[in-house]
Amino acid sequence: MGELAVDNHVKYILSIEKNKDSIESVVMEHLRMNGAYWGLTTLDLLGKLHAVDSNEVIEWIVQCQHESGGFSGNIGHDPHILYTLSAVQIMVLFDRLNALDAEKVSNYVAGLQNEDGSFSGDEWGEVDTRFSYIAICCLSLLHRLDKINVEKAVNYILRCKNMDGGFGCTPGGESHAGQIFCCVGALAITGSLHHVDKDLLGWWLCERQVKSGGLNGRPEKLPDVCYSWWVLSSLIIIDRVHWINKEKLIKFILNCQDTEKGGISDRPDDAVDVFHTYFGVAGLSLLEYPGVKPIDPAYALPVQVINKTFFGR
Repeated sequence: MGELAVDNHVKYILSIEKNKDSIESVVMEHLRMNGAYWGLTTLDLLGKLHAVDSNEVIEWIVQCQHESGGFSGNIGHDPHILYTLSAVQIMVLFDRLNALDAEKVSNYVAGLQNEDGSFSGDEWGEVDTRFSYIAICCLSLLHRLDKINVEKAVNYILRCKNMDGGFGCTPGGESHAGQIFCCVGALAITGSLHHVDKDLLGWWLCERQVKSGGLNGRPEKLPDVCYSWWVLSSLIIIDRVHWINKEKLIKFILNCQDTEKGGISDRPDDAVDVFHTYFGVAGLSLLEYPGVKPIDPAYALPVQVINKTFFGR
């Protein structure tokens, strides 16, 4: 099966930020905030977060905040709820939420809730259940969930539930593993999981495992390491993870490593990137792989970080 090449993955993540002229760095320039969250969380899961200068990261994050309270993907870009959650998650990771004006950030997020309970991603109004999860997760981490109409938010998510037990991005949208995580995660955070048909949804999710052991996002699609998070976290939240073959999934993730240069790809022998590196390591965390810290399946942050945020321990 092989082993997780921890040291090389750490070197790979650190190299992305240092080599700003690399193709990966240039392509990710507009969503660097997300990339920072993926990379830093991976480092923490591997016990190597101390390898970065937290003050330097936080100084950069503060420069990405706009007067509206929202954060952009990088300095000079427009704010969006996607980047705002990543900024908050990084602050939580470093235990530096006090460096944020929580009221200002939460007002920005709450201001994106629509009359029907859904959330827009930014001022331009795109609606997606991803944004429902992001808003709920972000406000929960900030201890400001009371700023939105939670009942309406939950009811909108339930309108996106399909006959197969899954969820789509809007009412009537096709069930997709990524959207399922967003909806199930949001329902878990708001204490609304009783609305989920766990057996029906669990069946749909476990059917995502293919012969190679990997998971796909929809029927008849190729497996992809990132679904080691989207599918697995949802199965854990609804207590149906025992319905898949964990050993085969671990083998699939490890086979997607570049053991020499570091990083994890979507499928074996493809090019690695920080996105799949994070979701591969996070998937191994959910699978209780030795040496990887446990991650919270709803908040997508290390369990010890979540415990400190909510319980002070």
